[in-house]
Parts: sequence; structure tokens; C-alpha cells
Amino acid sequence: MNWNSVSFDWNQARAFLATAEEGSLSAAARALGQTQPTLGRQVTALEEELGVVLFERIGRSLALTPSGLELLDHVRAMGEAAGRISMAASGRSQSIEGQVCISASDAMAAYFLPGVLKRLREMAPKIEIEVVASNALSDLRRREADIAIRHVRPEQPDLIAKLVRESKAHLYASSEFIAREGRPATPEDLSNSDFIGFGQTDRLLTALNGAGLSLTRSNFRIGSESGVVAWELMKQGLGIGIMSEEIAALTPGIERILPDLPPFTFPVWLTTHRELRSSARIRLVFDLLDEVLS
Repeated sequence: MNWNSVSFDWNQARAFLATAEEGSLSAAARALGQTQPTLGRQVTALEEELGVVLFERIGRSLALTPSGLELLDHVRAMGEAAGRISMAASGRSQSIEGQVCISASDAMAAYFLPGVLKRLREMAPKIEIEVVASNALSDLRRREADIAIRHVRPEQPDLIAKLVRESKAHLYASSEFIAREGRPATPEDLSNSDFIGFGQTDRLLTALNGAGLSLTRSNFRIGSESGVVAWELMKQGLGIGIMSEEIAALTPGIERILPDLPPFTFPVWLTTHRELRSSARIRLVFDLLDEVLS
């Protein structure tokens, strides 16, 4: 089919693109902030407009048909073009008002950003902030966020990235946990302790054992992909957790475990798109985050 001769409804095309990339209607609906029925109707309308089937169902997931695969490259190009137009328009704006979207890990978004945004509200009350709390990397080139706080350096040349600090993380437990289990004095004392898993348990296990602990997967009987949930589990006395010292300092009722243990370090990168850096409102938010994080 000659896709260039077809007139697309961008909402339908965007629904198709999100579904193709997320693998299911439910995940695509969450990514776009829509309801699943609405998204499904848009995809169906596009299929009817084109007269082809774009997806086939495999179990609970959707897979692209050959026609869907052929269309995908064209729609991606449309999305990138729309993103460039949006960024160019945002970049020329010099007014200190309008929306700025910040992407950060869920723990940083929940525990660290509120204080920064309170200060921003006093500086520029007309700026509207949307916070994307996710441990996945937002695609700044496709305007999933204007500014991202990341722990990995972006490789794309059209992104501006600044290493604002090397953050430190330590082991912590609640005062309740320490009163119940006792205060460990050596790494060996932790061999039978309960730990709170966060993210990929194997990676966390490797990091902790690399610091001198002797743990196995049996030490991690509870955990979560969410940093916020893992930290709340630790606060409730369910185990020992690892957290950045900035967030730990804001949390009452917790104590550092084995203070002589070397800290776990990780970089904090502040990232935005090169064109967006010339926007006054985005520059203001970027510079404030840089000041606070540094």
C-alpha cells in the first residue's frame, strides 16, 4: 500500500504507535493517559480507514501484522516530526508560564521533588508542572518529558546532559526493626536478616555482596519494582533497605545500618533536549533543579 497517499488522523496514528510500542491496549492507554476503550476505538477506526488489519492477538498481547509493520515506520516518522515541531515552538517561547514535564524515579518524585516544586511555585507561579514518576527512561526526543533526572548518561547527541552530582546510598532500617532484631555490628550479622528487594533482585544482591555482605535470595522475601513501595516497606519494619542519603535524611524513624560500610555511589544526570534549553520556562526549571541537586 502507498501509505503516503493516505490521510491520517493523528490521534488514531498515535494510538496505533503507542499500542505497537507498548504491546497491548491497556499499556498503551496508560502511556497516553486515555481509557482502553477509547484507544481501542481509535485503532479500529484506523484499520477501517486503511482497510487492513494492523494487529493480531497472541495470548494477552498484540502483535503487528505485516501491514502493521509496514505502517509503523511511517507513523514513527510522523511522531518524530511532530515532536520536532513542538520542541521548536517551545524553544522559542520566552514567557515564564506554561507546562514543564519532569521525569524522575518514583522515589525522587515522591520524596525529593515536592520541596523543589514548592520553591519553584514561589519563583514562577504561572509555570505548570507535570511529574512523570517512573523508573523507566522517558524519551525526551518524543516529548515524553521536557527534563529528566536520570542515573545513566544519555547517548543521543541532540540531548543536553549535565552530571550534577555523585549521589550516595546506604543501608537503612526502621527503629522498630532495630529494636526487634538488634543492631548489627558487622556485615556477618546481616547474613540472616530480612532485606527489602527493589528492582532486579539479582543486581541488588550482586551490589550488596560486592560491598562485603554475604546474602542470598532467601534474604529478600519481600520487595517491589517501585522505589516508593520498597522504602515504605522498610519504614514499616519489614526489612533493611537501601536508599540515597538525601531521601533518607528526609525520613524520620529510620537509622543507618553499618555506618562504616562504604557507600554505594551512583551518578545523577540532569537532561533536556537541546532545542528546549532555549525556552525560558524550561531553562528556569532546569537551572533550579541543577542548583538544588548540585
